[in-house]
Amino acid sequence: ALTALATAPTASADSYNGCAWPRVCFYQTNAQWNSASPTAAYQDVTTAYQNLGPNSRGADWVNNTRNDDRAYLRYIVNSSGATQYLCLPPNHHVNFSSAFTVTGIRIDTAATCP
Repeated sequence: ALTALATAPTASADSYNGCAWPRVCFYQTNAQWNSASPTAAYQDVTTAYQNLGPNSRGADWVNNTRNDDRAYLRYIVNSSGATQYLCLPPNHHVNFSSAFTVTGIRIDTAATCP
């Protein structure tokens, strides 16, 4: 499962792949990722998970352009229905395979993942 959720760094202090700084953007499909066309974006720091709406839930890609804030993503393992969590560091993006469905986000003011 970890290889399916590998993260990659992005450029810092700026927008990346159509995602304006300081947002966490969602791309429903690989085609939207490849064309730099996010379908939803979040930027508010929250203490609880926000449920994703129809333009972000189940996204193939998530991109964190924030410089100092991590984003926790809640997702479902489709084969078991188990809920899992992934910390996405600042200026990183992640690709979710069809084995996972991302369902929630929480943005924290910490710059590193535990």
